[in-house]
Amino acid sequence: MNNHLPPTPDSRRQIWLRGFIWLLFLAPYFFLTYGQVNQFTATRDDIGILVFSWESSIPFLPWTIVPYWSIDLLYGISLFICTTRRELTIHGCRLVFASAVACVGFLLIPLRFSFVRPVSDGAFGWLFQQLEMFDLPYNQAPSLHIILLWLLWLRFYPHVAAKWRWLLHSWFALIGLSVLTTWQHHFIDVVSGLFVGVVISYALPIASRWRWQPSEDPFSRRLAVYYATATLVLVTLAVALGGGSWLLLWPAFALFMVALGYCGLGDSIFQKTPSGEISPSARILLAPYQIGAWCSFRHFSAKYDPYNEIVPGIVLGSYPRKNLQVKAVLDMTSEWQKSRYTGSLAYAACPQLDLLAPSVAELQRAVQELNQLHTQGDVLVHCALGLSRSATVVAAWLLQQNKVSNISQAIEVIRQARPGVILRESHGDVLEQWARQYLSR
Repeated sequence: MNNHLPPTPDSRRQIWLRGFIWLLFLAPYFFLTYGQVNQFTATRDDIGILVFSWESSIPFLPWTIVPYWSIDLLYGISLFICTTRRELTIHGCRLVFASAVACVGFLLIPLRFSFVRPVSDGAFGWLFQQLEMFDLPYNQAPSLHIILLWLLWLRFYPHVAAKWRWLLHSWFALIGLSVLTTWQHHFIDVVSGLFVGVVISYALPIASRWRWQPSEDPFSRRLAVYYATATLVLVTLAVALGGGSWLLLWPAFALFMVALGYCGLGDSIFQKTPSGEISPSARILLAPYQIGAWCSFRHFSAKYDPYNEIVPGIVLGSYPRKNLQVKAVLDMTSEWQKSRYTGSLAYAACPQLDLLAPSVAELQRAVQELNQLHTQGDVLVHCALGLSRSATVVAAWLLQQNKVSNISQAIEVIRQARPGVILRESHGDVLEQWARQYLSR
């Protein structure tokens, strides 16, 4: 099942009208929720302070109030740059959750800014006065400014021409810096705000969709238990050791999502598109797992050839790490973005979780993609090591093209060309089901 659907084009007029409706809702929603929580916190007597000693060295830079304020303008503009109804709807929902989650955090962990801001004059001083008219030194962690900064950057980035992206990155970096140099927030507010922003954008993806489709491969349940156990161990260590050990919650979250992937979320946890891109949010949150998978890949890949030609025109191999002598690439990995060595080649991604047999529908889609790519010339079909996911697709293709007469022969042809191929009983079962459904017509 393809969980990456192409957006339906909408007219600019429709998008702008919907954007205006979203703005009419979000503007008062933002100020009412933020302001009411701020006022309520001011009446509490359990307000804490969370600041590192080194933060006293952060300079107060009055001019940075300009980029700080600019996020309000960018907030409104972001609702009018979306090009599809889905993009606008998801973006609007993200902004709703940003305020809601931040306000819950403000209420659960009431904090205040502890430094006394110097008095400013001139235009910068006037901007600070306008800020202080509705803002109070509360509503600290997670920083709503940083949550919005991340969500807005995600929207502007794909709509800004490549030659101007340096300006986009620079200005957004200034906004991020300004929450500290205007003496509005402490460092922990920034870190927690970034985390919340990334989680919101991960939970509400635009280019992909979540799906629940448990694998028929019985090995998936065992893998889910392995990763869930590792998650529990890391969480226990973080709680027991405290201090810097709380960073263990990052790999714990990554492994928990992988466990959910093997339970039924499948490759959707990586949010990889058919063009081979993984969402920035998934790359950040799942980085510990991806790094571990890469280290494992580097270790085991030394035991195998980078690629082997199975039959003329079809090459089976591992994740590309050097220039390729083919015209097209079929990428079966879900855990990594497309290789930089495939940039100039015809490319398609059919992401699959590692170690599992695909569903019949997924296998058929991959075979169709392989046929399409083969019209361009020689094709590399790869997964991580080129031993299971990609080998299953090549076996099905050999059957479809009548290069072999049965599944056993297909597997034998592949193993002769690429020793070490690992196809378990579940892979054979899927090949049999696929052959009955698509080759016996």
